Amino acid sequence: MNLKALKTAVAAIFILISVPSAAQLDPTLSSPLNKFGQAIYYINQYYLDTVNNDKLIENAIREALSQLDPHSSYVSSDEVKAMNEPLEGNFEGVGIEFSIIRDTLTVVNPVSGGPSERVGIRAGDKIVAVNGEVIASTGVTNDKVFKYLRGPKGSKVMLKVIRRGVPVFLDFEVERDRIPINSIDAVYEPAKGIVYIKLSRFAATTRSEIMTALATLNIENPKGVILDLRGNSGGYLGTAFEISNMFLDKGQTIVYTEGRRIPKMVERANGEGIFKNEKLAVLIDEGSASASEIVAGAIQDWDRGVVLGRRSFGKGLVQQKLPLPDGSQLVLTIARYHTPSGRVIQSPYEQGSADKYYKAIYARYSNGEFFSKDSIHFPDSLKYKTLLKGRTVYGGGGIMPDIFIPADTTGYSDYYGSIVRRGILLDYMNDITDSGMDEWKRNFGTFEIFMSQYDSDNKIFDGLISYAETKGLAPVQDQIERSSKEIKLYMKAIAARRLFGQNAYYMVVNSSGDPVFERALKTLL
Repeated sequence: MNLKALKTAVAAIFILISVPSAAQLDPTLSSPLNKFGQAIYYINQYYLDTVNNDKLIENAIREALSQLDPHSSYVSSDEVKAMNEPLEGNFEGVGIEFSIIRDTLTVVNPVSGGPSERVGIRAGDKIVAVNGEVIASTGVTNDKVFKYLRGPKGSKVMLKVIRRGVPVFLDFEVERDRIPINSIDAVYEPAKGIVYIKLSRFAATTRSEIMTALATLNIENPKGVILDLRGNSGGYLGTAFEISNMFLDKGQTIVYTEGRRIPKMVERANGEGIFKNEKLAVLIDEGSASASEIVAGAIQDWDRGVVLGRRSFGKGLVQQKLPLPDGSQLVLTIARYHTPSGRVIQSPYEQGSADKYYKAIYARYSNGEFFSKDSIHFPDSLKYKTLLKGRTVYGGGGIMPDIFIPADTTGYSDYYGSIVRRGILLDYMNDITDSGMDEWKRNFGTFEIFMSQYDSDNKIFDGLISYAETKGLAPVQDQIERSSKEIKLYMKAIAARRLFGQNAYYMVVNSSGDPVFERALKTLL
């Protein structure tokens, strides 16, 4: 390494460690920082091989953060962009939902109003070349598809397409544009006056998505809301405030945060919520975390609605994104959040033991917590009272639902797990709906007809078992019998989504014996 490069590397190190003049703010940092800088200097000056300083510093930062709580982390500049896309609610590209079927990129649906739809690309089209480069049967992956199809707004890409029934290749010139990413999986009316909202993440666009969907439903006098937060691991804190505000009265606390250097900050509802008076059921499980727990905790503490399901994950730490000079970030835990009654929802952890922390969810399963409320024990020191009715609730590790509903694993088998994890079931369903879409639409003109007549003779299910065998998964008859109901439900839901859109997927799943959904609906009616 030449002297100029060395000086640049050392200068970068001291820029990194001096923002914002850390040693000046805390004199105890001066000696360790000097020590670190000196070590890096020696490495660059005397080490026998050339050193990649960027990688060296990144690894040092990652290791330092690994000694803190489980949620503090380092994010590279490339990762920053990828991480923000689903929360900002958009990215730039051609605008298709796709699946890779038999090593070919197949359009599942063009995004409504997106650039691909505007030029006439349809569901079922197979994209075989991009800008003249053949991509079919070349080991195409999701990452490669993103590389081919995403790009700056206004840039153009040439797509060569095979369309069923058309004997020649079709060429499309697509001008990339900003593509919305929905955070709402479904909004529909499962019973008269009941609104079901399935929320996958807390994104910047979530509230506007909900308002748009509600306008489409046009329910004159809603009687209740089912807010499904199962599997929702969080997102923007501000969006959690917006969603909580929909259900709470003016002045009611949503959450408050405190940290060593962060003063107590209280977030309160503004009283402008659209569902302040309707009945409410919130659905949670062990996959519900962070922003989901803020919403569920506020609803529970104010006795505003009923919380159903299983105990949530227990992520109650607030992270701040701190920018670094090269566009990367520190995601640093700066505070804990508390529910309105004062509960800390963060599950216990040991500093420097992130692996142990994340594996705790498997211990819950092994201990029987997913199947029995009696397997969950809270010490009296973590006992709190709700703010209106004085009901007992607990802190110190997730939100415990008001109504516990155990997990049902009776239909699970290794065979079922294999056809799902290996993508066999999804590929099969995409394949048969793709090849027979015109016939499917003729046979199932409405969702109601589909629900009553789909696969009455089991031919589609038998076809899946045969297809799986061609993929090297031998049939195991007792496991197939045990899981047949679950497999058929998943197949039906996927088919419904292809025919009638995303709402239809959850309309099938929820109407087919989901005990949490059914109990929530019964509670509101």
